[in-house]
Formats: sequence, C-alpha cells, structure tokens
Amino acid sequence: MQHIMGKSWHSLEVDKIVELLESDLNDGLGPLSIKHREEQFGKNQLKAKKRDSKLKKFFMQFHNALIYILLSASLITALLHEWIDSGVIFGVVIVNVIIGYVQEVKAEEAINSLKEMMNTPAVVLRDGVKIAVSSVDIVPGDIVLLESGSKVPADLRLIECNDLKVDESMLTGESMSVMKNISLHNQDITINDRKNMAYSGTYVTYGRAKGIVVATSSHTELGKIAHLIEETTSMQTPLTKKISAFSKVLLYIILALATFTFFVGMWHGNSAVETFMASVALAVGAIPEGLPAAVTITLAIGVSRMATKNAIIRKLPAVETLGSVTTICSDKTGTLTQNKMSVTNLYASGVSYSVTGNGYEPRGEFFKDNKKIDSLDDSLKEVLRAGYLCNESYLVKKDTEYSIHGDPTEGSLVVCALKAGFEEHLLNTKFPRVDILPFESDRQYMVTLNRDVENSENILYLKGSIEKTLQICDFEVKDSEIVEINKELILKRVDEYASKGLRVLAIAKKVVSGDKIDNRLLDNKFIFLGLQAMMDPPRQEAIDAVKESIGAGIKIIMITGDHALTAFSIAKMMSIIPKETPFEGSVITGKELFNLTDTELIEKVAYVRVFARVEPEQKLRIVDALQERGEIVAMTGDGVNDAPALKQADIGIAMGMGGTEVAKEAADMILSDDNFSSIAHAVKEGRNVFDNLVKFITWTLPTNLGEGLVILFAIMLGITLPILPVQILWINMSTAILLGLMLVFEPKEANIMQRKPRDPKKPILTKSIIIQMLVVGFYMLIASYFMFNIALKNGHSVEYARTIAVNIFVFVELFYLFSCKELERSVFKTNIFNNKLLLLGVAMMIFVQILYTHTNFMNITFKSEALDILTWSQIIIISVGVLFVVEIKRTIEAKLLNA
Repeated sequence: MQHIMGKSWHSLEVDKIVELLESDLNDGLGPLSIKHREEQFGKNQLKAKKRDSKLKKFFMQFHNALIYILLSASLITALLHEWIDSGVIFGVVIVNVIIGYVQEVKAEEAINSLKEMMNTPAVVLRDGVKIAVSSVDIVPGDIVLLESGSKVPADLRLIECNDLKVDESMLTGESMSVMKNISLHNQDITINDRKNMAYSGTYVTYGRAKGIVVATSSHTELGKIAHLIEETTSMQTPLTKKISAFSKVLLYIILALATFTFFVGMWHGNSAVETFMASVALAVGAIPEGLPAAVTITLAIGVSRMATKNAIIRKLPAVETLGSVTTICSDKTGTLTQNKMSVTNLYASGVSYSVTGNGYEPRGEFFKDNKKIDSLDDSLKEVLRAGYLCNESYLVKKDTEYSIHGDPTEGSLVVCALKAGFEEHLLNTKFPRVDILPFESDRQYMVTLNRDVENSENILYLKGSIEKTLQICDFEVKDSEIVEINKELILKRVDEYASKGLRVLAIAKKVVSGDKIDNRLLDNKFIFLGLQAMMDPPRQEAIDAVKESIGAGIKIIMITGDHALTAFSIAKMMSIIPKETPFEGSVITGKELFNLTDTELIEKVAYVRVFARVEPEQKLRIVDALQERGEIVAMTGDGVNDAPALKQADIGIAMGMGGTEVAKEAADMILSDDNFSSIAHAVKEGRNVFDNLVKFITWTLPTNLGEGLVILFAIMLGITLPILPVQILWINMSTAILLGLMLVFEPKEANIMQRKPRDPKKPILTKSIIIQMLVVGFYMLIASYFMFNIALKNGHSVEYARTIAVNIFVFVELFYLFSCKELERSVFKTNIFNNKLLLLGVAMMIFVQILYTHTNFMNITFKSEALDILTWSQIIIISVGVLFVVEIKRTIEAKLLNA
C-alpha cells in the first residue's frame, strides 16, 4: 500500500479512496489489517532524525576562532604563572561555550513539541464497533469519528459532515474556523481551500463528522512541517558572522607578529627565553581579553531591557540581530490584528452606518455620514436585534476582560447590539426563542423562531451569506415601510464592504404562524432587514509600531493564510502599503506563488508587501528569497505552520500568548503580550546593543594595538621592554572591567530610530574606526615611549619608568572612553553624565591605579614604583591630549566628506 502516499485525496471520489485504502466505511478495519499497516507505516508519531551526542555538541562549541584566541591567552598566562588571570580568561571561555550549547539543545525541542501535538485520544470504527484509541495507534484506512472539541488525530478525507467547523489557524494561519463539506475539489488548490479534508493537529470547534485516514506520522501536513524544521539550517546572526571573521583576522595577525618578534629578537642576539617571553608579551598585549565578556554582558543587558518591554529573548545573539533587521515578515491574525471580530459597518433601510469600539467590550458609538447619532432608527434597531436573537454565542465578562463563548463572528453581532444599548435580559424576555435551525454549509444561513410577546406573533430571524439570503428575500424595509427588494443596490453596498476587507452577513425576517420552523417556509417572501459587516481590527499600537519601523528604514511584509482582499485592506490600514495603492499586483496569493520560479520570486519580494493564502513551504521560500537579496529577515508567527520560517529567518519572533509551543521553540524571541509594538522596542534595544559593542571595540583595540607596538618596537630596536607581560595583563583586565564594560550601559542615542538599518555586508570595523584605532594606538605608543625614555634619562629606575608607561596607557584609555560614548559626535557636545555607571567605573579605575602605583603589595606583585606629583601631572596632561587628537581626526574626516 506504500503507493498511496502523496495522493491528492481532496480530488478523489470517496469510493475510489476506500478502494485504494482497502477499507470499509461501515465496519472500518479488522485486527489483522491494522497489524499489517502498523508494520508497514509505523506508529502515527513523528520521528526526529539522529542527532549528535550531547558531548560532541558541547565540544563543538570550542570550534571558534575567538575561543582559540582566548584559550591561547589562558595558556600563555598560565605559563607566566598568572593563575588568577588565566582562570578568569578560561572562565570566559566556559561561559561562552555553555551559552552556545544551551542554545543548540533548546532548538531541538521544536520536534518534541510536534510529537506531543500528535499524541491525542481518538474515536475510531473497527470491526463495526466504536472504540477509543491513542492517536499513535491510528493507521491509514481507519475510520475516525469527530465531534466538537476533538483534535484531529491524522490527515482525514471527510466522508460525512454535519455542520463541521475546524480551527486550522495553527496550520494555515486562517483566523476563522473553516466550515467543512464532502464535495470534490480540483487537484491544484491550496490546503486552505480543501474543505473536504481535516488535518492532523487541528481542532473541531463545531459539529460532527466521519473521515477516513489518508496519511499518518511524517506523511501528514504536520509531519511535513516537522521535516522542514529539521532540514532548515539556523542562520548565523550578523554579529556572530562579524565577530567570527574579525577573530580569525586577529588570530592570524597576532600569531604573525609574535613569530616576527621572536625571530627579530633572535637576530639581535637575545637569548631564546628572553625573546620568547617578549613574543608572549606581544601576544598577551594584542589579545582583547575583555571582548567576549563585553559581547556576552552587552547581550545579556539587552535581554534584560527587552524583557521589561514584553520581548523574551531565547537566544542571546538575537538581541543584536534585531538591530540589523531590514525586513519584518509578519503574520496578520493576532499579531497585527486583535484576533477579535468586530462589526464596523451596518446597512439598514438604504442607509450605511459605522460603529466604533475595541475588541469585545460592549462600548462604542454609531455614526451616519461621519456624524455621531444619539438615537437609532427603528430599521437599524431591528437589524441589531435580529443579529442578537439569531445567535448561539454570548458575551462573558471576567474581572475587567470580555470574551466570547462561541463563534467569534456571531459574538461580534452580540457585542454590536449591546453597544446600541439593548439589554440582554429584556431581549430574551420579549423575544424568547421557540425553535432553531442551525447553520449548515449547503444552506449557508441560520434561522431562529422567536415569539414577539408584545405583538403576539412569531418571527423567523435569519442571518447568512448575502447570496443565499437574497435568493429567498422578496421584500426589504425602506423608510419604515416594506417594499419590493432592490437587490442590485444591496449588492453594490456588499461590494463596497468587501473591498474594505470586511466579512458581510445579511439579516432578514419573516412573520409566520406555528411553533416549529417549517422548511417549506424558508424558500421565499423573507423581508431583507440589512447588513452587518465585520473584521478583525488592527491593533492601534501595532499601527504605530509599523509606522515607526518603516521610518527606521525597515520593510514590513504581511504573510498570512487569510484571503487576499482582507489582507490587502488590513495592510492599507496599517500603512504597510500606501492607501492609494491598487489591489492588482499588490498581493501575491499562495496559488500565484506556486507558479513563480525562484528567480521571479527573488525579484518580486523587492516590492510586494502582502502575501495571502500561503502554505508553510511558501513562507520558507519567501524568507529564502529575501535573504538571497541580502536582507536581514525577522519573521513573526504563532502557528505550527510558521515554525520552519521562524527557524530559517535571521530572527524568529513567536507569540507568547496565542503561539503554539512549536513556534516558541523554533523562535529566537517570544513576545509575551503578542503585540507587534513590542518589536519596535526590541529593534531599538537591538540597535543600541550593536552601537555599544562597536563603541567597546573602538575603545579597546587601540590599547591592544599600542601594547603590541610597544613590544614590537622594543624588540626591533633592541631596547628594554617599557611594559612587562604581567603589567599588560593588569592594564587589559582592569580597564576592560572598570572602563570598557561600562560602555555597554550606554543609553540609546536620540536618532537611533531615524537611521536606516545597517548594511549587513558592512564590517564591524569601518574605515573611520580603523583610522581612529590607528591614531589612538600610535598616540599611546609615542606617549609611553617618550615618557619611559625621559624617566630613564632623568635617572629614574626601570621600574619607575615602566610605572609611568602603564599609567599612560590606563589614563589615555580613561579619557579616550569619553570620545567613544558617541562615535560620530564631538566629545565636547556629548552628555558625559547620562551614564552613571561609566562615571562610577572611571572613579574606581583612578582609585585602583593609585593603589597599583603607591601600595607595597602592588609594587611587589606588578614591579611598579610610586610616582611623584610632577610625574602624575605630566601623565594626566598627556592623557587628556587624546581627546584633542580624536577631535582633530573627526574634524578632518567631516571636511573631507563635505568637500
């Protein structure tokens, strides 16, 4: 039976399906047949592919150029018997490795979440008897019985349907429950339109059905998504790419310089041991030991700040990635919208009205011709009353929150009636229900029979699709009179509402005799009362966030399972596309996407902002196409169908409240409030994280360069080392902790959301930063050598001269720190008091450097010596000079740029 997999079951006759699956509609499968199929197809559960062992995953985290540099530094400092420094550096390595390991293990939990989703109870027909089994034991050909509240255990072709509605949002992104039927469909339609299929993992919200299992385990649509998640490669973030490339270059430079230093020393006739120690000193000086700690701490601070804005970071590098984002692909339902149906427009007696209000709260105002109306016409009241009475949903209030029990569309009619001031108790008392005819897909309307107590008459109230309702309406209410219906005028109004992306329900009534609904009375002579048009409204805060993101140069693309016209209308409301944009050519549907080649899609994603009725594989294609264009892509989503694209995107953003566990596990970030506006806050933090990392790198590298050059020049000139290896370690570790790390607390710059996203191809070290690094590095070299030699000429000891050189490096770094608070602005225009922790770090650095210079313990440990007041004043004057050197460099750059 293996040949049955992959069939287009929605396009086959039921008899043909039963024949292919060798099943029986009345009795189901027998024990022998079940056993044979279990052996052939296996259990109905997902299998994860074989993974690397946890030990291998752990040790693979060491395979990184930056880690190699740190391990080298730790080894070198250990050889120098500097056990504390060696331990600190090695500790940084272990922290980085553990973080990477935890991230990788967490990523695999998506498949386990999918496994749990597929394990659920099910009722099947076997040997003519209904029995309850675990979904794991279901096989192709089983006859499954569904009812309201059931989770669909496998992919089913429906063979009997009784008002079945299925919530497929976790699979397709469709916000509304889908009404199912058993009619045949064309072979090339998308999952969203296969009304005769029920898919594994979806939920039955209404009605009953019987279906035959056509796919289990990995062959289901859910299984295909699991396969996509496994096959999708998690992308490196811009930061990890840049740090990795930077670390490799740094590694080669340090090794080359250390080797060069060793051979030059030997050429000068120095001893091998002395020359080797000089090479070690150069390597120690050139390695930026504080960089990994700065990266980790900066990202961790970003995580903490984002958490206060409802953005929970699962993977640390995602903090910085947000700052690089050039495109956000967002789902519509629940992300940009409230996921609450709400009536926005009404039509009664030839007049159109609009209604305000948010969500399910029964408060709002009615407008006619953009003017608020205080009293409602009788014809409008009747439309609202009929919508409330012809209804099976009701409003629930818990604490201050309102929710709907039942179908959201019906619930919106209840809420609209209550906004008009109707009281539920009075309506139910004056118009008690006598009988009901539930909605059925073939009729496309629902009917209730209510007793009008005051007028002693029975009324049929009907609500349903405009097409079916108009077929049985012969009259309409116009100016409080019943006249012959003008269907053309009504349809024109329906088209107007539909063009706004609204779902339209028609309302009608008929006065009858008798206490039962007689089908013979449903064919004609109904009175058309009006229309109620509703939508899932956008979040206001999401609209603001979209505008802010677009202002920051970020493209917003809507990718949804909903209908094209609905998606297009919401996109216009949210300013994702300009209001004057025509529908034609602005939206690509899943069916159109299927026919596009990869090259055509890569071209179209440059300007198309709305993708509707898409399937999981297509979401993945869209992300791939954007990344092919060099975009840094963020993908928001909440359903299982979003998981592969969330994982493939540079940063996946899942919804915390409405999202599935699968989506959360595949994502890098979770929005705890399901609010798109939280993304804008996260982008700000992400940009600030990268800014602060660049500031730290710009600050720390000149010191490493200067220290390396000091050693190199000493060896090349054959003179005494101005700084010893142990002193270099003191400079690097003390300044990194007390000065450099304080830069990670820098607040956001004022123009952070007015900038365009960074060019992903742009390196961390721009030309301007490299020039600044060279200028400051050589300034340190010249200043330290000058003061070192002056001290020796004045008869001071080598220890005294080296103490001067160490303090030159420390205090040049201290003053240079203020130039790095803002890299494109004069230090004399920068607010130096807006980072209290930085000022505290400066004060502590001054204090510990005084201890380094003037305490016996430090003098013995680091071979330093106390300095006199004159020398201190010279050190401070020379160190302040770095501010003016940097200002001159920036002034020259600005003039060249404007020339």
